[in-house]
Amino acid sequence: MSQSLQGKTAIVTGSSRGIGRAIAEGLAANGPAVVVNYVGNRNA
Repeated sequence: MSQSLQGKTAIVTGSSRGIGRAIAEGLAANGPAVVVNYVGNRNA
């Protein structure tokens, strides 16, 4: 990432699996506090 995310907060919705999860994990590895949100899916 070209811009520092230190001291920032990221909110990632739909982050329990797939692309949302990958984005949340990638952000968490690069400095910001990460807030994750998901809604349960009985079929998932």
